[in-house]
Amino acid sequence: MILIGQFDSPFVRRVAIAMRFYGIAFEHKPWSTFGDADKIAPYNPLRRVPTLVLDDGEALIESAMILDYLDDLVGPDKAMIARSGETRRRHLRICALAMGLGDKGVSLLYERVLRKEKQLDLWVERCKSQIAGVLELLEKERAAIKTPYWSGENIGHADIAVACVLRFTGEAHPALFDARYSALKAHSERCEALPPFKEIVQPLAPPSGD
Repeated sequence: MILIGQFDSPFVRRVAIAMRFYGIAFEHKPWSTFGDADKIAPYNPLRRVPTLVLDDGEALIESAMILDYLDDLVGPDKAMIARSGETRRRHLRICALAMGLGDKGVSLLYERVLRKEKQLDLWVERCKSQIAGVLELLEKERAAIKTPYWSGENIGHADIAVACVLRFTGEAHPALFDARYSALKAHSERCEALPPFKEIVQPLAPPSGD
């Protein structure tokens, strides 16, 4: 398999880390959606990442779809999410919040680096309020959980998604992810200490807009 995208993307990183936990080998193409869009296009006309190219040439897009495929590939006993029921629904809700947080963080970053002096204040404030809202909710819920991970003793997709997006948020918008979120910071540190997180990592390198 070929995983396309740079690891400073929380969406790409969550897929790569899950593949490491699952023991699934992949070739990595660290292509940028800006500098390498023409390389990505034959596999994904949206020119977005992550894109996972299977051995038969089929290309899967969007991290949630890719992880669903990988969960099916490894089977329910190994999958890092419940197959059905309330536990799965709660888990997917946390993943959706985390990925939404990532979307808003990327939008705010692009507004800053691509528009520079022409930033739209209304859009900036909206993104900031959405980011703060999700961080506050996740902080409250994580603080109420006493187990090492969101759903118990074992790491799951929700834990990976949250940790990946927190790293991105902390690098892209450090003023927004600060000491108020102690439970989330502890969660991030616990995850980042694990070998797959240490291996699959890249400092944030946003487009310059030049």
